[in-house]
Amino acid sequence: MAERSASWSQGVFGEFAVPLSKLIPECIGRAHERARDGHREVGTQTLEAYGHGLHASQYEELAAGLADLPGATAVRLQARTVMVVAGQVLLRADLIRRHGPEPLQGELDLGLEELQEQEFHKDLSQLDPDVGLVLLAYACAMDTGVMRLEWGDAELRRGDRHLLWHHHEPLELPDARRSA
Repeated sequence: MAERSASWSQGVFGEFAVPLSKLIPECIGRAHERARDGHREVGTQTLEAYGHGLHASQYEELAAGLADLPGATAVRLQARTVMVVAGQVLLRADLIRRHGPEPLQGELDLGLEELQEQEFHKDLSQLDPDVGLVLLAYACAMDTGVMRLEWGDAELRRGDRHLLWHHHEPLELPDARRSA
């Protein structure tokens, strides 16, 4: 399985696969630290400050951490800066309808009138229609940090908006590299 995963990231990012596989986990780790520190400063009993802080800081950390990568471009979309590397937008799951892959399974046609697709945000017109999308999926908790981080491509099922992964592979977390 590792060979297939490696070929996916190499095929998508080419020479940028290895640097990205090191930089992205560092960026997400810093985003977690900022969110955790912000939550502690706010001192709420809920995790709202952590969740909102992580959501905002992940974009900022990726933009800062990938800015010096040759060929990386920052694009301002929907009040966030997202990074485009090797023709791929990183992170934004809500861009999947426009830039994600075509569904692998056809939809069942029941002869019912099709629901109107939600209009795309006007900022999306800044992206070339041929730009792809690589999703970064991670699990983390305020006390334990980033526990799992993966990247890959997926389609968004229309009915229940469930992600169906076509390819995904784990990204090694910075702490795991140091202890290995």
